[in-house]
Amino acid sequence: MACAPACGTKRVFAAPPPAADTAATLGSPADAAAITMPPPEPSAVQHDAVQRPPLARAVIAFVFLMVTEFFYSWAWNSVDVLRPFMRDTLKLTLTQAGSGYSAQGAGALVGAVVIGQLADRVGRRTMLALVMIGYGTTLIAGSFVDGYSTYLAQRVVLGLFMGGIFPIVVGIYVGLFSPTVRGRLASLINAIFSSGITVLGLASGWANGDWRALLLAGGLPPILLAGLAFVLIPKSADVRAQGPQKPARLPVLELFAPDLRTRTILLASLTGLNFFGYQAYSGWLSTYLRDVRGLDPTAMGKLVAWQFGANIVGGFVWGWAGDRFGRRFNAIGFLAAAAAILLYLNVETDAMMLGSIGVVYGFMLSASVIWGPWLTELYPAHLKSTAASIFNWGRLVSFFAPLVTGSLAAQFGLGVTMGTAAVAFTIAALIWLSLPETHPHPLLRGRRR
Repeated sequence: MACAPACGTKRVFAAPPPAADTAATLGSPADAAAITMPPPEPSAVQHDAVQRPPLARAVIAFVFLMVTEFFYSWAWNSVDVLRPFMRDTLKLTLTQAGSGYSAQGAGALVGAVVIGQLADRVGRRTMLALVMIGYGTTLIAGSFVDGYSTYLAQRVVLGLFMGGIFPIVVGIYVGLFSPTVRGRLASLINAIFSSGITVLGLASGWANGDWRALLLAGGLPPILLAGLAFVLIPKSADVRAQGPQKPARLPVLELFAPDLRTRTILLASLTGLNFFGYQAYSGWLSTYLRDVRGLDPTAMGKLVAWQFGANIVGGFVWGWAGDRFGRRFNAIGFLAAAAAILLYLNVETDAMMLGSIGVVYGFMLSASVIWGPWLTELYPAHLKSTAASIFNWGRLVSFFAPLVTGSLAAQFGLGVTMGTAAVAFTIAALIWLSLPETHPHPLLRGRRR
């Protein structure tokens, strides 16, 4: 595949320098005094250009992050993959078993905000090691739960630690490599997360549903590997931007400074619409295929698998596209996903047709893979992990999405309910296109930083 100049050079995404930069161009004492004022803090893009480690060191660190992501995926998805086995052993109702995800998501929302800020203040390597020990220990503790109350408590604490993984991992790898490849790095992280689900699913079959053993198997490795964060990840991952002294306040409050407030609210809305759309469509897909389309479990499984596989492949394509054409370019994926949803709900019940459209939906949905790097590029360098945590703020919407969509399904049917996902993704795409671009030469021209 041919690569544009941006892929083969060392150019970084940065705003152009001021037109006048020396006293020789100044025409008044006031202008001359202005030149002595501290320059504004650089964005994460500009700062990382001088902080990136040698390539070999960066690759080793990224491999470690992928290992971390694999076990994070194992821990996070255990609430879904192992649900039927835990439900039988703990004698939970369907509602109780499903509420484990809500409890985990609640913990993750708090963890994303709190741990993301601590990572920016205390250090990303330190917090990564602590979080790995935390979620590994809590996952192992899950093998000792004996009832509904302990199950919920364990999932809340587990979510608290796991909510910090995304902002920490993104905050580290965006400082390891040039912005021209960050989308593809996000694609690799996405693929590792998906592979964790696949391996856990296979392992549940090999272990004959022994969920306690699988929690132990997933919790021990991150505890043993946590100390390597200080060895394999360079110290530059913890270096803050060298700018003017920041006021003593919480990093998350800086995201709501007057010049950033609107941007932060729009980004939080964007991620919330993404979670709502996913719950409204994908959350009801298997039920829709069985109850409305009348398909048997084998056919249902194949359709879901095709969609899941397309999402992995799409992550690599959209990661490349975000690097090549700009972060806002990927909004096209959400528009196409919305169209695929409407088509899916209106075609005849033909497995090949449904499968083909499902592949398109899964492929297009992965356009959001670029959000991790993009979030860090939209804010000052010292807020990288805090900014990346905005992705998980959208989980607040996912708490209420099942209640809203369940009520709509009871009143209007699954077809109408799933159709609201198309509306959510369309609005999300429009918000996406309204936000600033960080690519130096985007295909879709729009507002800059």
